[in-house]
Amino acid sequence: QVQLVESGGGLVQTGGSLRLSCAASGGAFSTYGMGWFRQTPGKEREFVAAISPGSNANYKDFLKGRFTISRDSAKNTVYLQMNSLKPEDTAVYYCAADREYWSGNYDSWLAYDYWGQGTQVTVSS
Repeated sequence: QVQLVESGGGLVQTGGSLRLSCAASGGAFSTYGMGWFRQTPGKEREFVAAISPGSNANYKDFLKGRFTISRDSAKNTVYLQMNSLKPEDTAVYYCAADREYWSGNYDSWLAYDYWGQGTQVTVSS
């Protein structure tokens, strides 16, 4: 069974930075597409970024330039570097793994097979 464990969330001031980590175990990490999503109460889970097994990255348009996704297959870990944070970035951030990554649906939460428990990111104004 694949397990994903996020870490690195917390409270930060506007303009600050955080790096989220997602450690994977129990599966073939190097073959999975990995994604980050976020959710606030009462709203749907929102795509943030995704990275293919070959490390091709894709982002939600308005986040590109502030957020960077990367992966380290030696550590079975995917990262989300978040810079210039804004209060509207406040959310629970989830890591997800897709066993059959396809460039056509990386931004849909339905494409992902495994999910972490989430980590809270709060940006104060």
